[in-house]
Amino acid sequence: MKIVKWILVSLLVLFIAFPFYWVIISSFKTPDQILQPDLWPKEWTLENYQMLLTETPYLNNLKNSIIVSFGTMIITTIIVVPASYAFYRLNFKGKQFFYYLILATFIFPTMLLLVPVYQLMNSVNLIDNIWSLIIINVTFAAPFATWLMSGFFKDIPESLDESAAIDGAGKIRILFQIILPLIVPGLTTIAVYAFVVSWTEFAFSSVLISSEANQVLTIGMNQIMGQYTIRWGWTTAGAVLTLLPVLIFFAFVGRYFIKGLTEGSIK
Repeated sequence: MKIVKWILVSLLVLFIAFPFYWVIISSFKTPDQILQPDLWPKEWTLENYQMLLTETPYLNNLKNSIIVSFGTMIITTIIVVPASYAFYRLNFKGKQFFYYLILATFIFPTMLLLVPVYQLMNSVNLIDNIWSLIIINVTFAAPFATWLMSGFFKDIPESLDESAAIDGAGKIRILFQIILPLIVPGLTTIAVYAFVVSWTEFAFSSVLISSEANQVLTIGMNQIMGQYTIRWGWTTAGAVLTLLPVLIFFAFVGRYFIKGLTEGSIK
């Protein structure tokens, strides 16, 4: 039975990992080899990376994506912390209504909101501005992140708040000095979520950004592929370089993210 289990696990890992392996080795193949079913390059080359960085606006797209993703992550975290504290620690009129209103934001599909969002951003002169991407990404990331924080706040006994209040601490001091240090895994979880949502967003980026100077990686990579022909070498090299910032980011916060996923699911 164990042998069958290990075989199934190995096949699953191979099934998941092989596409990544194929993209990586393809990025080092010469143009005449890249469509060949070779599991190992016959001749290694860095030409695809060199052409990508010199012949395309990839570096500018990367810079814009980093700005948008980190901007989304920071603003989302700043908004979600007090919002979560209010929902899960305070009692106020209309609390249940606003809670369900947040959940209702998950109902609307992205495509249904493209035209209204475009009109809204156009009315405030934010078309072709990376701030429009940050705003819309925060709009979609913050509600889910607020809901995600419920498990972390519920894990903290309310007696801590009461003890701090008896000692004279106000709501703001309780939040920042008592609760925040205890929900670091939760903060990491919502930060990673907001970053990934922004890093991979395509639909609104394609509508709200028109100039090449403000394009992000998702749009830039789509244009690199070409309309009629696909430059597979540039595309695979771009995919590898696009994955690197995410891997580096996870290298620093990954353990907090995994800890946050497990801690937030247990009361």
